[in-house]
Amino acid sequence: MKKIFSKPQSLKNVAFKYCPGCGHSIAHRLIGEVIDELQIREITIGIAPVGCAVFAYNYFDIDMLEIPHGRPPAAATGMKRVYPDKVIFAYQGDGDLAAIGTAEIIHAANRGENITIFFINNANYGMTGGQMAPTTLKGQRTTTTPLGRDPKVAGYPIHVSELLSHFEGTAFIARGSLDSYKNIVITKKYIKKALQYQIDNKGFSFVEMLCPCPTDWGMSPEEALKWLRENMMSEFKLGEIKDKWSNV
Repeated sequence: MKKIFSKPQSLKNVAFKYCPGCGHSIAHRLIGEVIDELQIREITIGIAPVGCAVFAYNYFDIDMLEIPHGRPPAAATGMKRVYPDKVIFAYQGDGDLAAIGTAEIIHAANRGENITIFFINNANYGMTGGQMAPTTLKGQRTTTTPLGRDPKVAGYPIHVSELLSHFEGTAFIARGSLDSYKNIVITKKYIKKALQYQIDNKGFSFVEMLCPCPTDWGMSPEEALKWLRENMMSEFKLGEIKDKWSNV
């Protein structure tokens, strides 16, 4: 009998311990599959920060580096400059990348560093109790916005992918979603394209993934998927936002 499905070699043979319905495990799986398909496992280094993303080192069977909150783009920059033949990716959540790490991601993108960033957007601080994040939607309730995010007090959701797309140094920017088979397949294509651009020395690549967080949203996994589709997708539009090399 032909085997048609198995765990990627780039993932350890351990069970994920993320909350039921969380999208991190799907994101890990997609990245692992792409690393295997590109046959770059032995030259790939992953970088993770604080937050739920910190657990990536438990699951990826590649060299992993742990970095303080918000600093992975800076560490990835240094790692890539020292080891230009390695494939370097950072794996970050929205609280990490879009709040304390704002300076690092903006300047790495602006410099056009030849690295890849995977950005998990679940519209809250997932690990620490569901506080408001820079990506929290207008009116969304969190532990720090119990009446809903009020733009007059807390500002508006930050569209990180669109922001980074304006920098001349960015080569590929895309936003996918982990809510359905169709969108998961499309998101995997973005991941593969982003890593291939790095391999081809085309510059900074960035893939945002809309991710359900049932626990901190106070929903069942099914309800969380429905909420993501009905609310997050209208705020954060899916698709390729920038491809510097599409017409080259």
